[in-house]
Amino acid sequence: MDKAALLQRIIATLEHDMDVSRRAAQTAYEAATAEENIAENKYDTLGLEASYLATGQARRTAEIRQALLTYQQWRLRDYDPARGIQIGCLVTLEDQAGQQRRLFLGPEGAGLKIGEGDTLVTVITPRAPLGQQLMGKKPDDEVSLAINGMAQVQFIIDVA
Repeated sequence: MDKAALLQRIIATLEHDMDVSRRAAQTAYEAATAEENIAENKYDTLGLEASYLATGQARRTAEIRQALLTYQQWRLRDYDPARGIQIGCLVTLEDQAGQQRRLFLGPEGAGLKIGEGDTLVTVITPRAPLGQQLMGKKPDDEVSLAINGMAQVQFIIDVA
């Protein structure tokens, strides 16, 4: 998979998410300020709840905007074997059962899933436990994560 194409897909996904989030925030704001939602007594909390939702939606929109700006200004670099895995690397991991997954170590946007053909790429950041472990590693190294109280070992098969 081409990292430049993946970067464009991440930007397009963030732009779409930004649009959806902005519309949701606007809808929540309109509900919070609607005249029919003015509290009539202390138990009437519809307007208050809508304002909490509007605040959360606005915060989410700001997070997506920041991630989008980061990716729009960011320049990809090729994998440098001397430095190992760094931000911008596309990593293929394989577990002990032979199942593979692809991860893109990005500066922001953790949790985004970008599909291309049969391949699904998940964006993670160095702030995640797996991202922390991957930093500086090289192909044929292994990482271990505790999932549901059990250690899972995954092997780095490819880095681009």
